[in-house]
Amino acid sequence: MTHILLIEDNKEVRENTAEILELAGYEVTTAVEGKKGVDAVHKSKPDLIICDIMMPVLDGYGVLHLLSKQAETAHIPFIFLSAKADRSDVRKGMDMGADDYITKPFDKIELLNAVESRLKKSESIRKEYEKNMEGLTSFIGDYNGPDALKQFTENRKMNHYRKKELIYMEGNYPSGMYYVQNGKVKAYKIHQHGKELIINLLKPGDFFGYTSLLEGKRYTESAQALEDADIVYISKDDFFSLIYNSREVASKFLHILTHNVTEQQEHLLQLAYSSVRKRVADALLLLQNKYQQEGQKPFSISFTREDLANIVGTATESLIRTLSDFKEEKLKEIRDGKTYIIDQDRLSKMKN
Repeated sequence: MTHILLIEDNKEVRENTAEILELAGYEVTTAVEGKKGVDAVHKSKPDLIICDIMMPVLDGYGVLHLLSKQAETAHIPFIFLSAKADRSDVRKGMDMGADDYITKPFDKIELLNAVESRLKKSESIRKEYEKNMEGLTSFIGDYNGPDALKQFTENRKMNHYRKKELIYMEGNYPSGMYYVQNGKVKAYKIHQHGKELIINLLKPGDFFGYTSLLEGKRYTESAQALEDADIVYISKDDFFSLIYNSREVASKFLHILTHNVTEQQEHLLQLAYSSVRKRVADALLLLQNKYQQEGQKPFSISFTREDLANIVGTATESLIRTLSDFKEEKLKEIRDGKTYIIDQDRLSKMKN
């Protein structure tokens, strides 16, 4: 049963509101002032909080401030309930991160509609998404509706890039972010001696170039089209509008960034300690994970040996020798210029 915490110092309002919610099928816990309400949040972990503003000991603004600073409570939907109806009061609450604002007196339908709306959005927040830009794409669609991604990317500047054409260069300042409409893109870094290392592969539906935008720093990598690609440009203002107007979307970006850092650390560990065979096997499986289309069995892809070597972090000659070994071991084969993965299970179990 969905659990709601109601923090309200007025006994009559508290009891009447709790009764409405309970009749609608919700489990309700009540608190008579802000400090007790914060304690109740940590004890009961409610699915939604309804909180008055003007209360003794700790007011509603204080409750929201304390809960928003803690990772385990910041995601809980928060609705203000107050007789203060001035625009400045409403604005203050929303700026602090409140999800909704109901003014007293209110009717039953208004209250239940607000609760249902916030719980529905909260459900999409709790849903497990892949911690990458594909996951964020799914999240934007679930949270803001099925047409949200289309609305976010349509009628924006579309650039066509030819194969090997540079999209942005390491060291430049970002003015926006990018979305892959069609084609494939690689993000890479260049060593001081000129050696290239591919750090990310992107496909249709992926955003990229957003990390440096969030940090307000120069690009730490370059991006280039692996094949002819259509790329949507999203301006800095539009990007930050999405982030600032939804703490849920901002939270998802933080999770994605954290996951990306972990992935990069794991990649560095593999480069440092895994054999070339193991790294080549992992690179082939990475390409399959990124680019395999539904029903495509066995998986095949056209990918230059130079780019594959730059994913693995080895010389092209070493890659070619390893791929030749894999062919003899019937792990993969080449037909019509495409690489086919024949034995995914053995590749995944490859040891150093």
